[in-house]
Amino acid sequence: MELPLPPPGEDIIGQVQVIKAKYEDTFADLGTTYDLGYSEMVAANPGVDAWLPGAGTEIVLPTRFILPPGPREGIVINLAEYRLYYFPKGRNVVYTFPLGIGREGWGSPIAHTSIIAKTPNPTWTPPASIKAEHAADGDPLPNVVPAGPDNPLGPFKFTLGTPGYLIHGSNKKFGIGMRTSHGCFRMFNNNVLEMAGMVPVGTSVRIINDPYKFGVSGGKVYLEAHTPLDDNGNPSVVDKHTAVINAMLKREDITNNLRMNWDVVRDVVAAEDGLPVEIAVPNASTSMVTSAPIDPLQ
Repeated sequence: MELPLPPPGEDIIGQVQVIKAKYEDTFADLGTTYDLGYSEMVAANPGVDAWLPGAGTEIVLPTRFILPPGPREGIVINLAEYRLYYFPKGRNVVYTFPLGIGREGWGSPIAHTSIIAKTPNPTWTPPASIKAEHAADGDPLPNVVPAGPDNPLGPFKFTLGTPGYLIHGSNKKFGIGMRTSHGCFRMFNNNVLEMAGMVPVGTSVRIINDPYKFGVSGGKVYLEAHTPLDDNGNPSVVDKHTAVINAMLKREDITNNLRMNWDVVRDVVAAEDGLPVEIAVPNASTSMVTSAPIDPLQ
């Protein structure tokens, strides 16, 4: 989706939408229509059946985002939100698309790299490790999978400078917004083709893993929380709260002088629904760091 880029000092794009489901709707179908991944649809709609929401059920579309921290340039991938942001040079817009990322044991990297090649209608040469995995499952792969509808790279691939990693389309309807790949980044085919027409070779790619994002909009401070990625089981509540404090310290430009509503912060962290929520009033007379309790989230 294409959204206006906010001015410096403003960090939020888009608006949350609410629709009523039709009988035949699934989260996967709605995600394809609205450029949303499966996990973010599930997180924003607790208690709603992802495969049979039911006619007339209100569905929250989480199409409001706090921009990831750091420079607004090139491509930024935030693993924790299964989402890519692209900031085209010289244009006052940002594009954002959902991603499938590496599953447990095949994690996607945290890196600062670039696009080094663009390939339409790619063939796929499965690495030995993936061939061995498929063979063990009774599904042997050929040495080369030709371009076409059965190719798991879809209609287009971007090659990253980090060896072995790609941004590409898919031959499957499902898996975007989930941990399903062997480390590469999967996109809806229409999204990767849209990117193909506007992202040049040499574009920087910054891959981060930030489940907690802070941002300002209209003079108010917001927090957006996602379920942290962890191959060792769910992080503890203490681990999550520590990560929130660390995320605050990274954004001292906006969190150093706050009147923080810690009850709301706790609720946002517990909900992990990916929706930006107002949590503080900036420019208070006391510093968040010095005035907060030692463990304010407990």
